[in-house]
Amino acid sequence: MSEPTALIIEHDFTGHRWRYVEWAVQAYTEAGYHCMVVTDPCNRAHPLAQRMLAAQDSAAGIVASIVFTQPPPAVGSGLGKLSYVRFWRTFRHAFRVAAGLRDISLVLVPYADYFLYVLPLLGSPFAKVPWVGITMRASFHHSKVGVKSPHQPLVNAVKTWLFRRAVESGGMKTLLSIDPTLPQWYPRGNGRTALAYLADPCPDALPADPAAARQRLGLRLGQGPGGAGHGAGTYLLVYGALTQRKGICELVTALAGHPRAPTLVVAGQQDPQTRAFLQAAACTLSPPPVIFDRFITNEEEADLFSACDAVWLGYKGHYGMSGVLVQAYRFGKPVIATTDGLIGWFCQGQELGPVLEDLSGPAIQRALDQLSRPVAAPAPQAASARAHLLARHTLSEFKQTLRRAAA
Repeated sequence: MSEPTALIIEHDFTGHRWRYVEWAVQAYTEAGYHCMVVTDPCNRAHPLAQRMLAAQDSAAGIVASIVFTQPPPAVGSGLGKLSYVRFWRTFRHAFRVAAGLRDISLVLVPYADYFLYVLPLLGSPFAKVPWVGITMRASFHHSKVGVKSPHQPLVNAVKTWLFRRAVESGGMKTLLSIDPTLPQWYPRGNGRTALAYLADPCPDALPADPAAARQRLGLRLGQGPGGAGHGAGTYLLVYGALTQRKGICELVTALAGHPRAPTLVVAGQQDPQTRAFLQAAACTLSPPPVIFDRFITNEEEADLFSACDAVWLGYKGHYGMSGVLVQAYRFGKPVIATTDGLIGWFCQGQELGPVLEDLSGPAIQRALDQLSRPVAAPAPQAASARAHLLARHTLSEFKQTLRRAAA
């Protein structure tokens, strides 16, 4: 075991989180580390876990391993009833399991928001091993940098205080943020913990011919998957882990009352509430929706963004970054976006597509109509600044940032 070991702990493989694990494994194995992933046993059947298990069974050249463990029930006792404390204990347990198998040189936490705010009280859950964290949900500073988010002065003041103490608490080598405004708001480090921007990536792919992509997906004009009729000539994509926070209910209601509605393409694993809603509401849409309620491969993702004409980003209660926005930008597709959070921050000025002040039916229908009309060119300076940031959201940039964070 001559190579150093990078430990990656992530118990949740839903949404985009499994991709962060996969890309982090690639980044650190390419840098000469052995990577060990610790996750929950419920993820054993996930495609990423299956690939890693198959690689472990190969005869030689194993550069990554995966370990499944559940924390003991005691993590939820006492103060563990608070989620931040419970997660801190869960990560400490995962670290101890891994440390019993290999000498750990570095820990990466792809979602440090699990326990970030208890670091000033409990310290590092990884003993004296340096670690890198990624924060995806920090929004306490948004009101100070022009990002639209809920007005919570007391909560934001407390989280600001805890955040400052967390990055000064020691143990954490670098805190990476997928929010470009956080390092701008708090640029200074304390000599122990650096704070840097991590451009939220998407799988590297080039746009395909739309007609060919539609054919591969079964979106041939007038015929959807399995031969069902889907007669609209334009397609609107809703993509990702599908919950009602995607604004899917409001979108479907607006489409049902629109005389020139595009075909709705819904792609990604749905939660039970969203699945039940779409099953009941599908009959109200004309043309009928095309639904892929399952895990989407990288190749299918590229085809979806190539085939569809626009992308829905009218999310509710989502104030962080969106990989779907990055993919839409990369594939040159306009979006219908909320004004809230970082999605609204990137889309201000409407150079990326219509922006919704609310999710009412008339507002959504106006945005749908606006997609078919040319919009005024944005101010060059503002457009280039936002485009410059989105252009950085590549897998190679992501990996380089992870490696710099560990150096």
